[in-house]
Amino acid sequence: MRLDHISYVASHDQIPDVVNRIGSQIGTAFVDGGIHPKFGTRNFTAPLLNGQYIEVVCPLDHPATDATPFGKAVKRKADMGGGWMAWVVASNDIKILENLLKKPAVEGLRKKPNGEILKWKQIGVMDMLEDSRKPFYVEWFSKEHPSTDGQPLSKLVEIVINGEKSQDVKKIVDEVVTHVNFKFVNLTDLEVGIKEVVFEFDNQVISVN
Repeated sequence: MRLDHISYVASHDQIPDVVNRIGSQIGTAFVDGGIHPKFGTRNFTAPLLNGQYIEVVCPLDHPATDATPFGKAVKRKADMGGGWMAWVVASNDIKILENLLKKPAVEGLRKKPNGEILKWKQIGVMDMLEDSRKPFYVEWFSKEHPSTDGQPLSKLVEIVINGEKSQDVKKIVDEVVTHVNFKFVNLTDLEVGIKEVVFEFDNQVISVN
């Protein structure tokens, strides 16, 4: 398993400004990722080095938004003002995680503006909703990966999480994360979860919150 991507949430009205802000900070253009019809969301993505990427995702006015865990998570974060929502781990065999978590993975689908369809399965969104220090997991079934959609120029170097580093989160970090440092802080005035993400671009360190 490996760190696949990080998710930032914005409202539907805010998403153009957020995409422009983060894109200019890390020197990387976002592309329109299209719609997740099963989740009632849409996203824009920016490729990163090391086969990773960022998604900026927003809820849509769609029944699936309130009917699926991912849609609910995105809508809740948007209603709270948006920001970093999750770090996401890619698995080569999500059946192992289904057995471990004792629940089935959910099929994901994204239709890009050019009509191309991306497919994957995901699991653990409900666990992430209950404890936003935790990741959720995906297994990709499409040959195309969002890290190849555009020109990667920036590298993800650190994820800062507000909250204690619990044993289960430590185990996940130790087992699956390379190239990226995890820093845990305790700020009582902030919600538990990702506080900021640090990138390296053009030999400069950029903190994005």
